[in-house]
Amino acid sequence: MERFKTKVVVITGAGSGLGRGLVLEFARLGWKIAVCDVEGGRAEESARRADEAGGEGFAVHCDVTRPEEVEDLAERVLARWGGAEIVVNNAGVPVVGYFEKIALEDWRYALDQLLMSVIYGCRVFVPIFKKQGRGHIVNTASAAGITPLPEMSPYNAAKAGVIALSETLRNEVKGSGIGVTVLCPSFFKTNLLERMRYTDERQLRMAEAFFEKFSFGTVESVSRSALDAIRKNRLYALPQPDIKILSFLKRMAPATSSRLAGFLYTRGLIDRILGI
Repeated sequence: MERFKTKVVVITGAGSGLGRGLVLEFARLGWKIAVCDVEGGRAEESARRADEAGGEGFAVHCDVTRPEEVEDLAERVLARWGGAEIVVNNAGVPVVGYFEKIALEDWRYALDQLLMSVIYGCRVFVPIFKKQGRGHIVNTASAAGITPLPEMSPYNAAKAGVIALSETLRNEVKGSGIGVTVLCPSFFKTNLLERMRYTDERQLRMAEAFFEKFSFGTVESVSRSALDAIRKNRLYALPQPDIKILSFLKRMAPATSSRLAGFLYTRGLIDRILGI
């Protein structure tokens, strides 16, 4: 991480889960961390733990679905530390369910939480990074944006959008000293399901079963993968073996990948595997 001079990182959704894991990884490296979350108490706790781990935490209440609050976040970080070199757009709550049952209100909620928040973060910090001549953006997407599962259409669509946005932005800022990474984890145990919105109890049971039976990583291992991608200035961070394999299959045989997913779902094989 030697190319970063001020060692200041901004992390949204940092009050728990992956966000807190990233906070602690940066803290162990001695970084200054703007710990942002819509729940102020959780942000304060992550900031306290960052201080204990060797960093300097700064808790900021921020609703990333409101562009004015993201702008205020940047202003507060600049006022406190004079700049920032990494921003991690990580906040978000999953919305799942049968496509025809998902209310338009929940679609808007999902896109605001999972996609628009990333757009706001990039729009605010890219000009700051360009002015500095350096910086790095990390956008948290998901394996769902690469290989979408049934009954997850809002989440799949939003995360695919984050991947496309990151790929586009990477090309636009090339040569400016700014790096872009999109983090695409598959299942790992975290508190992601606490505020999940769903149309039927079935989706909750399905999600719980996936997290219980197919977690190929931890908060710590996924966080370390993100930092490794920053160090190496890689576009894609695929932290677990299953998403590496699925991503390869999607690139090499996209039609086959889609047919296989449809076959497993329509024959009820996914339910049998999960035991739901």
